[in-house]
Amino acid sequence: MEPTTTAREKVIEVEGVSKVFQVGKGEAIALQDADLVIQAGDFVSLIGPSGCGKTTLMRLVADLIEPTTGAIRVAGKSPNQARRDREYGYVFQAPVLYDWRSVIANVTLPLEIMGYPASERKAKAAELLAMVGLEKFHKQYPWQFSGGMQQRVSIARALAFDPKLLLMDEPFGALDEITRETMNLELLRLWEETRKTVVFVTHSIAE
Repeated sequence: MEPTTTAREKVIEVEGVSKVFQVGKGEAIALQDADLVIQAGDFVSLIGPSGCGKTTLMRLVADLIEPTTGAIRVAGKSPNQARRDREYGYVFQAPVLYDWRSVIANVTLPLEIMGYPASERKAKAAELLAMVGLEKFHKQYPWQFSGGMQQRVSIARALAFDPKLLLMDEPFGALDEITRETMNLELLRLWEETRKTVVFVTHSIAE
């Protein structure tokens, strides 16, 4: 008797998606007839040279732009509804932190916006900062950190409200090679701990 397997939840479904941008009097095809299914717990890398449509696909999934044709579902919802329901966290290439807020205040910002009690925000941020190895630096400010440390804060912030999905758009592209390799290993460790669904955009084959 063969063992049965349980189908995992489809977190991202992309069907026949194209994106065309207007450029002057002409058009630029950024993405054409893309199909993709990503299941819960997957770590999927989108790799390719600059301009091939990696970030466009990520932005479509995140509801930052709309497809020209085709359909996208995120956690069984439209990208717009998934964004409103905070189904995903987004990590940009630049950390996009607020220099006037301490590290812990940057991490708790999404929870603050969502109305979580102060004690709960603090406890969650402390847990996440420990997870990314910055528990001793919670009172520091982003401008005091290296690029790699700032991205750790950015990842912790993206995980603050416990999203199903983590979207990462070349998050380590601006880092030096040594720091980049360290962050890659850290990210894999975090994925093994949390088993979040991760979509990771890069143009680095080694990465």
